[in-house]
Amino acid sequence: MAEDGADDDGSKLLAEGAAAYSRGEVAQALRLFENIAATSTEGLRVSALVNAASMRDEIGDHAGAVLLFREALEEMPADAIEKRPAALVNLSQALQHVGDLDGAQQALEQARTMLTEHNNETHLRVACLLSLTAVAFHRQNWAYAIELATESLDAAVRFAPYLAGHPLSTLGGIYFETGRRELALDFAQQALAAFDTAGDHNAVAETEQNLAIMYVRLDRFDEAEQPLRSSQEYFEQAGLGYRAGVGLKTMGFLAEGRGDADRAYELYGRSLAYFRASEAALDAADVQARLATVDYKTGRFDAGEALLAAAFTAYAERGLGLHCAQLDFWHAALLEMVLEQSETPDPALLSRAVDLSISSALAIDAVRYTLPNGNQREQWNRQIADPAMRMAFRFAYLSGNGPVLVDLIETQCAGTALNASPPAHGTEYAAARQLPLELLDPPAAADEPPPAPQPGMPMQLGTGRQSGGAPQLGTALAAVAASAGLPVAPPPRLAVAPDGHIALDAYITAAEQRYGRPVRDSRVLPA
Repeated sequence: MAEDGADDDGSKLLAEGAAAYSRGEVAQALRLFENIAATSTEGLRVSALVNAASMRDEIGDHAGAVLLFREALEEMPADAIEKRPAALVNLSQALQHVGDLDGAQQALEQARTMLTEHNNETHLRVACLLSLTAVAFHRQNWAYAIELATESLDAAVRFAPYLAGHPLSTLGGIYFETGRRELALDFAQQALAAFDTAGDHNAVAETEQNLAIMYVRLDRFDEAEQPLRSSQEYFEQAGLGYRAGVGLKTMGFLAEGRGDADRAYELYGRSLAYFRASEAALDAADVQARLATVDYKTGRFDAGEALLAAAFTAYAERGLGLHCAQLDFWHAALLEMVLEQSETPDPALLSRAVDLSISSALAIDAVRYTLPNGNQREQWNRQIADPAMRMAFRFAYLSGNGPVLVDLIETQCAGTALNASPPAHGTEYAAARQLPLELLDPPAAADEPPPAPQPGMPMQLGTGRQSGGAPQLGTALAAVAASAGLPVAPPPRLAVAPDGHIALDAYITAAEQRYGRPVRDSRVLPA
């Protein structure tokens, strides 16, 4: 497709770059696009800049990608109703990789506004919705993520069937994180079939990796081996550093789960190097938590503490309070391991474990009140919130703190009040992942959409069209799975007799200050 102001040679070079990308030769595509950007002007240069930025994002140079996207946007006309939204969507993906979720959200809202104003019902709308879903996924705003993913699946089926694999994959990730594991695997298999039909080799490899992550988290290690190795070979050959880092991290999970601490540490270290090179701050923090786990298991407590502190700082600086709560939950579990190995538990260590476990459990327990239906709330409570609260009880008992135990019992026995309206999209809580291998791992199936096609570069997810039952079945499943139940309010604060003190008041205050989110409603009720 010829770009306005571009000559035939320039268009041919753009097409060559697109062809190289589709073959998995990302580095070659980058060289072609950067050469065009350096030797051309106006529209052709802008298209080349956007495509070069997309390639940099693919190979893991996320900070470089952000700079190129912003340069392209500065040179692009404000009323470029196709190119500007596409560039904003791509920019948002790079910003997500470097941990700037607010910036990503702003870019996407601009893109969505432009698409809505101009009634642009094309693949760009699908790409924008998918990226908005990815931001919600990173923030673990599950109800909003389901809403967006379902909308993007519907849009893909209507306007761009070859993109249907992406919302299917994302829905799989969301349902996995909220406890509906078999449904998640079904969605992921549908996504894999859709990508294979579309001939999208990149997306096939990403989905294989996501499936492997799911299998590892379900302790189905043998089933994880084949898709993990297949995808890792593809990513390393294609020079896709970020995805190679995710694969190495998952291999580290596999080794850790099989008891091979040395191999796990080596794989995590290689993964961390990839993430640091690409400035993928959140993924780097996740790997630091895993490295800290191996340090604790092998007696290197000081090194583990330093890694956990660095990971906590990375989350806190980005406003990811519930990631911080998840990390505290995991930290408390590691401290429990140390205390169990000691003949005489260190009182200071025990006190710290009490504080971390109760504060994080309160935040984790609050998640279930924001999930969209009763089935998800029940699964969330059974699989994740209840284990967190049990840990809090164990530490309170070990510390001999009777009043805290009484308060924990009172809060667990309190009922749930119906809420007149669901929480706003920005207030859903994140889901803590179940111990031991599920904490802070790469989001299963949270694949962001590929670079949106630009004039002069038909960078689509493949030339095929999805046919058959996958999109239709996915839509039906999504509609059933996301059906709304009765919304409930967060639990109230409890006034406990005989003195009327607020149950766990100090821990509630500590949790809300530490994680930046309310964990209890403002109402006060008698216990």
